[in-house]
Amino acid sequence: MIAGKRPEQEDFGNVMTKAFSVALLSLPAFLAGCATKESFQLPQGQQAYQVIPPRRIEADQPEYKINALDSLTITVFREPDLAVQAAAVESGGGIVLPLIGRVQAAGRTTTELSKAIGEQLRQNGLRFPRVSVIIADTETQNVIVDGAVGQAGVYPINGNTTLLQSIARARGATRTADLDRVAIFRTIDGKRNGALFDVLAIREGRAPDPYIRPGDYIVVGSSSIKSFYYDALAVLPAFGLFAPLLY
Repeated sequence: MIAGKRPEQEDFGNVMTKAFSVALLSLPAFLAGCATKESFQLPQGQQAYQVIPPRRIEADQPEYKINALDSLTITVFREPDLAVQAAAVESGGGIVLPLIGRVQAAGRTTTELSKAIGEQLRQNGLRFPRVSVIIADTETQNVIVDGAVGQAGVYPINGNTTLLQSIARARGATRTADLDRVAIFRTIDGKRNGALFDVLAIREGRAPDPYIRPGDYIVVGSSSIKSFYYDALAVLPAFGLFAPLLY
């Protein structure tokens, strides 16, 4: 017995501590009976990969069309004075170039814009111009990552980007993430579609890592049970502060 404390005080403190511990351990069992996962009613397993293929299919992805506010780098072979570096496409869709002035860029592919610029250069006296158009930056080649991630937001897609890479760009999944039900929403032929993927299986190599397209919306769900446990752990130190009041 600690000096200065009566036996009944110690017994009361021990009882309260044990009661709190029992309640803490038994409450998740109660929650498990009524907790539900994210309410997405979407295809999963093999059916998910029928909606969103595991590999990038070139024929299924038409060549990107330039949009307003994209940045373009345009060069003309052996004509350095005609080059522009990371020039922004105007809100109206045009871009101003040396020698030929404003050219409509928005709505065209880089190949179409190269041909249009080459034709105008020929009309201005340049023989056999070889024009190269590269998209330096774009406001539309993005993916949205939401839910139980470190930092939800809009992230750029550079080249081939997968689901795991997209989650990593959002600073990874949180400790309360429900990784066996991660949703990808995508617009296909003007219709919104979605599918659920098991990120744990993907990490372990038991399932393919699907490629992400511009405009995809990724939602990492959260587990109510995991949330409770971590909330409870956060409360435990605070409980220790009040323990002296029991004596």
